[in-house]
Amino acid sequence: MPARPDLAAVILAAGRSSRMGSFKPLLPFGRGTVIERVISTVHEAGVETIRVVVGWNAHLLIPILEHLGVPWVRNERFEEGMYTSVQAGVRDLPTGVAAFFVLPGDMPLVQSATLTRLIAEWDKRPGGILHPCFEGGRGHPPLIASFYIPEILRDAPSGGLRAVLGRHAQDAREVECADPGVLVDLDTPEEYRQSLDK
Repeated sequence: MPARPDLAAVILAAGRSSRMGSFKPLLPFGRGTVIERVISTVHEAGVETIRVVVGWNAHLLIPILEHLGVPWVRNERFEEGMYTSVQAGVRDLPTGVAAFFVLPGDMPLVQSATLTRLIAEWDKRPGGILHPCFEGGRGHPPLIASFYIPEILRDAPSGGLRAVLGRHAQDAREVECADPGVLVDLDTPEEYRQSLDK
C-alpha cells in the first residue's frame, strides 16, 4: 500500500500479561513474534508512523523494536491501566497526523486489509471515529481523528478510551469487515493456542 504520512498507529504493549502467564508480545507467532506480526500488519496498510507503548518487561521488548526500527514510548504508569498507555502513545505522535489507529499488541489476527478498508472509508469522509466490525461486533483497531487528542490527554475516565469515544457516538461510524480477528485478543494460553491454528 502507498505510504500514509497523515496516519499513525499506537500499539499497546505495556501490560503484565498476567492471565497469559507469559509475556504476550514476545510469544512466537508465524515467522516471528506476536508484536512483530502486529507491526507488520500496520506497515502493510501503509502506516509507517508507529508508536509502541512499552512498560512491563520493557527491557525485553525495546531491543526488538530498535532492531525493527520502530519507535517506542515508555509508560511509567502502566500499572494504572491501559488508558495511561493510550495517553503515552498519543502524546508522542508527531504534529500533522490527521488520525491514528489504537491497536492492542496482543491482536495478531487483525488483517492488514481491515486497516486498508478503514483508511478507504476515512478518505471518503475524513473525520470522526471509525470502528471495524465483524458480523455486527465492534472490534479493534478504531481509527480516531486527531481532533480528540486534547480530550484523551486531559481526561482519565474509569471506562478508559471506550468512555471517551462513547461521548462522541454521533461522530462514530461502523465499518463491517470480513475479519474475525478484530474481535480476538490473546489473554489466555487457550486463546493463544487457538490463534496458532488460524
